[in-house]
Amino acid sequence: MSFSQDKTQLENSGSSLDSIDPEVFEIINREHQRQKENIELIASANFVSRAVLEATGSILTNKVAEGYPGRRYFSGCENIDELENLAIARAKELFGAAHANLEPYTGSQANHAVYLTVLKPGDRILGMDLGHGGHLSHGARFTMTGKHYDCHFYQVAPDTERLDYDQILAQAKDIRPKLIIAGASSYPRIIDFQRFREIADEVGAYLLADIAHISGLVAAGLHPSPVPHAHFVTTSTQKTMRGPRSGIILLGEHSAPEFARKIDSAVFPGVQGAVHVHAIAAKAVMLKEAMSPSFVAYQRQNLENSRILAEDLMARGFRLVSGGTDNHLMLLDLTEKGITGKEAEDRLASVRITVNKNLLPYDSQKPSVCSGIRIGTSATTTRGLGSKEMHCLADLIDKMLSSEPTVNIITKVRDEVSRLCRLYPHIDSIYDHNGDRFALESQYQLQS
Repeated sequence: MSFSQDKTQLENSGSSLDSIDPEVFEIINREHQRQKENIELIASANFVSRAVLEATGSILTNKVAEGYPGRRYFSGCENIDELENLAIARAKELFGAAHANLEPYTGSQANHAVYLTVLKPGDRILGMDLGHGGHLSHGARFTMTGKHYDCHFYQVAPDTERLDYDQILAQAKDIRPKLIIAGASSYPRIIDFQRFREIADEVGAYLLADIAHISGLVAAGLHPSPVPHAHFVTTSTQKTMRGPRSGIILLGEHSAPEFARKIDSAVFPGVQGAVHVHAIAAKAVMLKEAMSPSFVAYQRQNLENSRILAEDLMARGFRLVSGGTDNHLMLLDLTEKGITGKEAEDRLASVRITVNKNLLPYDSQKPSVCSGIRIGTSATTTRGLGSKEMHCLADLIDKMLSSEPTVNIITKVRDEVSRLCRLYPHIDSIYDHNGDRFALESQYQLQS
């Protein structure tokens, strides 16, 4: 085929994915159907708006840009500079930050940039134990962080399953870390960032607050912000923020003068290359959406849904780690139910309810099995489910996990899931941009 023939073929094909690559089109279509027909209860999952989707899939993916606004390594970045400056301004306004870097590809990349800024190989880190709610990027031994630094871990108290700040202080005094990480991937309680800063100051450590899970709650003013306290604040953007799969670094007034230029250099060229311009655009849209009253209403409903679901599950005999939740997620201990987290995950998946197995504090099971599951309400709340639906979900979870479900029970539960999904459709109809979706009174009547 000649170049001109090849060029003509590409032009004629347009942007039609189904004609260019029907195999990929079919896989995406199946995933679309799965999302429509499943109740999503994975705590790190959410649904983005049509506007965020449009920005993510825009022609901005064609533009290569390295560096920062006004300091690019390629020409033709005038529009990109304007876009990134807009996103930065919105992030600073929303979170009350003095400096914001929107370029990290992920929340983990944002964490690595912080490490590069203040640590040298072999320096000591104190973070939350992975089995007690921490994250892989906080020092798990098989990760880059764990291999490059001397990583130590604090745990939750055995009796309360909550952070014991006095014990963390004692541990910090003993090991004298250079960096303390406050933040979690599966901790259902409020984190006292001011207390963490006091601990860091007492031992001469820097403080990193990783708010990947709770950043949407922080943005809405429903969880204390770490920005006035931590030296560095990082977050992913796809969880409670309802943005693209990406990351952000924030610095408060007290940190920006010292670290702004250092953190920018650590991101690029320190830990990554060219900017994902389409992701910057999607984050800019996400941040504008997060400034709206409907976003605050959504997060309030998210917290209310989480509280109701947790209380209803406990009323049905489930033990929740720490006895409940203060945020969008909860951990169910299934030991007394006689099943593992993996078995529970599989049972619920069979009726199109999606959760993830999760290690519990002081868990005796291995990570591939686990003694519990993690449940979050962010995605279901975005979809429009409200308080009444949380009672229904508790009932469906109870039917599937409290005893071996019969074929009849499985069929009934699956029918209820289908009914909920029809009542609260997925991306085909929920993106009307007016926020009314999150204020509607639930129409679902709990079935006996």
